[in-house]
Amino acid sequence: MGTDDRKRGAGRGLVKRAMAVGWKLAILAAIAVFVVYRVRYAPISVDSRAAAVGPIVSEVMGTGTLEARVSATISPKISGLVTQVLADQGDRVAKGQVLATLYDGDLRQQVKMAQADLETTKAGVDRAAADITGAEATAVQARASYARNVQLLSKKFISDDDFDKATQTRDVAEAQLKRAQLAKVELERQVLKAEETLRYYQELLAYTSISSPFDGLIIHRGGEPGDVVVPGSEILQIISTDQMWVSAWVDETAMASLAVGQPARIVFRSEPDKACSGAVTRLAPSADRETREFLVDVTAKDLPKAWAVGQRAEVYIQTAIKNDALLVPQQAIAWRKGQPGLFVSNSGHAKWHNITLGLRGAEAIEVTNGLTAGDLVVWPHDPKNGSLTEGRAVAPVSAK
Repeated sequence: MGTDDRKRGAGRGLVKRAMAVGWKLAILAAIAVFVVYRVRYAPISVDSRAAAVGPIVSEVMGTGTLEARVSATISPKISGLVTQVLADQGDRVAKGQVLATLYDGDLRQQVKMAQADLETTKAGVDRAAADITGAEATAVQARASYARNVQLLSKKFISDDDFDKATQTRDVAEAQLKRAQLAKVELERQVLKAEETLRYYQELLAYTSISSPFDGLIIHRGGEPGDVVVPGSEILQIISTDQMWVSAWVDETAMASLAVGQPARIVFRSEPDKACSGAVTRLAPSADRETREFLVDVTAKDLPKAWAVGQRAEVYIQTAIKNDALLVPQQAIAWRKGQPGLFVSNSGHAKWHNITLGLRGAEAIEVTNGLTAGDLVVWPHDPKNGSLTEGRAVAPVSAK
């Protein structure tokens, strides 16, 4: 092969390589143009709403369960056999109403025996009183005889032996009187003991009838006739419906904005479209060390037609109200490096605005800086189809 042929072959190789590079550059350019078009010119579907001035109610949300402030377990004070359960779940009962009874046959017999023992002991006291009366008469006579013998002895009218007998008679009479008096005291103590024993068995007998401690509602029945129960065993569960509240867990970051007396909405999961009114009654002074939440008790001023202790509910506690706030939808808010912002439609393209947030409501949020009333705020209609970026073309699906 000559020199000219080699030169022509090298030239054709250079052309081929240049064409290959050119095609690659063309493809890359096409891709770049497509990307630029998609980012800059291909509009993304967005929802939109004009920022507008209006009222806003700031609320703090928490989740909890409906509870009764006053509740009690109906249980016996003594061990025994349940003979009757006189109330059931859902029954309303009055204070003092008998709810259950225990077998009382043995205790009734004990009460009768204690009463008989008391009567016997009291009769012994009466006998002791009669013995004292007799002993006192004997002692009076013995003292008088002793006094006469003292005078007779001084005049030598009686012998020493006769005087000694008179002295002995007096001492015996005094001792018998003292013994009778001590016997009466002992019997009186036995009367007190018998009275205490009688009261004890009467009290035990009274424990066989179990009554309601307050007006309330039976929410659970745990005992039946024939059950053997001990103190602490549940027969019934009762609550007072005078004060029902939702014990809700609230994030600790809201602690500074909450106070007793603040109004609240209560939304039960059984009726999510309705809200019951309530008010903050109590704030727990401790937070869970893992969830970083604390308990807030919100008293319900009204309840759904159907409710149950322990059912779940959300509470929305009103912390502030403002009538002239600049409002945007909460879903429009985005965050960059920990700072809030949103996109506004500017000639059909997304423009980022750094903003300052104010009160947060159920659906809207206040913007205190960085936005003007009438600005058309936009956010992705379907985040799966892409996110907004600065300058991205937008096509509102519908204005809200």
